[in-house]
Amino acid sequence: MPYGRQNSLELNSLNSDFGHKDRLIKPKYLIFYVLVTILDGIYTVIFIFLRLELMKNHYAIIMAGGVGTRFWPMSTSSHPKQFLDILGTGRTLLQQTYDRLLRVCPNENIFVVTSSSYEELCSTQLPKLPKQNILCEPSRKNTAPCVAYASYKIHKINPKAITIVAPSDHLITKEDTFVKAINSCFAKAANEDCLVTLGIKPTRPDTGYGYIQFIESDKKEKDKRIYKVKTFTEKPDHDMAKFFMESGDFLWNSGIFIWSTESITKAMETHDPELANVFKEGWDDYNTKNEAAFIKKAYNTCKNISIDYSVMEKAKNVYVRSSIIGWSDLGTWGSLYTHLKHDGNKNAIVGKNVMQYDCNNCIVQVPKNKLVVLQGLEDYIVVESEDVLMICKKQDEQQIRNFVNDVKVQKGENYV
Repeated sequence: MPYGRQNSLELNSLNSDFGHKDRLIKPKYLIFYVLVTILDGIYTVIFIFLRLELMKNHYAIIMAGGVGTRFWPMSTSSHPKQFLDILGTGRTLLQQTYDRLLRVCPNENIFVVTSSSYEELCSTQLPKLPKQNILCEPSRKNTAPCVAYASYKIHKINPKAITIVAPSDHLITKEDTFVKAINSCFAKAANEDCLVTLGIKPTRPDTGYGYIQFIESDKKEKDKRIYKVKTFTEKPDHDMAKFFMESGDFLWNSGIFIWSTESITKAMETHDPELANVFKEGWDDYNTKNEAAFIKKAYNTCKNISIDYSVMEKAKNVYVRSSIIGWSDLGTWGSLYTHLKHDGNKNAIVGKNVMQYDCNNCIVQVPKNKLVVLQGLEDYIVVESEDVLMICKKQDEQQIRNFVNDVKVQKGENYV
């Protein structure tokens, strides 16, 4: 096509954008259009730069070392809950957690702490995560050692680091609200010596969660949903849980934390110096070839303790951000049931070839290609995974732990 003809067509195209289809665009409009396009590009570049600049100190620690016994037989010691797509979304719980945290942290600032036996699973499911960001625990010692290990390591990389610590196997359905809440907590943690936890506004008197009692903050908070923590309470009985909910002064403890590495290491050294000293001793080994050997030694020495008992229940600078983010810890088959689609008889079914007759209020999780025919069940859990089929009344699912122990003793480790 001749150059002049092509130019004319391009101008006519621009002309149509301004609504003038019958004559060429006037030069002054063309200049205006070009300037607007250039400025838009500049603003986009500036926005991206500022966002990256803001996020460069944001880090995430994903705790992915649990076994998930309550979700047996889907969850086993060799392939636990966080590595499963138990919701049928096409993404495992670990992958969903990683995707969510990419909205508040750069990829290279996300660290996964897991058991040594799950290193390959993490690497396979998170192929874009740098391999050196998978931190392997030689043994399970609860959440405090996990937090200590990752926090000292990250603090050596970046003394200005602000971290979110999150379990790998929780469900959050309102992700935009979650991002807003976390960014608010990041801002507080970046400017104060504080420890922040995410609290969930309770919707029922649940006895399976810990509770956080809050009072008005002693700071002038920009985010009015941030409060000072008064007390932590372990899982209450039903009457107490009902009282907590009705009082309006309690939130569910989500187990999600936000703080600077400076604040959390300082808090550990103050409130649990025994644990802190174990991990502080390896300062010169972090991010070197000696790190793995040191961590093996540290985990042989350190105690088994949660971050709640180690620090959170003792510290005076603890705050909670009240949130409604569609959260569940997916701790039981019953909790999973509430988050799956139900058919007309209120059955939650994961599996493409399930046929049911006169079944009500059941949860069914079977391999997608397995043909399963069910009749006359009400309020049952039906789960098949590899060589195990479990059929259990929903009201008795607390016995699953006992089932697992009995299977270990009577049938061996291969089934658990």
